[in-house]
Amino acid sequence: MSDIFKPSVTVAAIIEHEGRFLLIEEETSEGVKLNQPAGHLDPHESLEQAVVREALEETAHEFIPRTLVGMYMSRYHSKSRNADVTYLRFTFAGTVGRKFDQPLDEGILRTLWMTRDEIAATADRHRSPIVLQCVDDYLAGRSTPLSLLYTHSSVFEGGI
Repeated sequence: MSDIFKPSVTVAAIIEHEGRFLLIEEETSEGVKLNQPAGHLDPHESLEQAVVREALEETAHEFIPRTLVGMYMSRYHSKSRNADVTYLRFTFAGTVGRKFDQPLDEGILRTLWMTRDEIAATADRHRSPIVLQCVDDYLAGRSTPLSLLYTHSSVFEGGI
């Protein structure tokens, strides 16, 4: 019997203001990397709740998701796990709200506002090759209403 395939479900926030995008610089097992505010889906939360939480934890900014930019799948070899890892990423675009006076998540070194060209120029430092793809898809106007997503109440209750 073979192992059951379980991709890691992640969420990411595209936050643009006046031509600049909010990114984070983070310490990873592969060194310091750039990424959108992003992270894993936690039990008992919707995708929208996850992206709001991750953006707040990693940037100290409130994030209001407005659209789903896309769903992305990527695979890479994790040196720390010595295994191939597949990610299924849901990327949201939205607006930035209040900035809170709180520490950033462990491992987050700082936040940066970067233009698309600055992001492209630092591709060798991206956490994933999807970082620039998501920005380019957003700039191309690719988006889907959040109504496309449905979360059954059993998720919040912990049942099936």
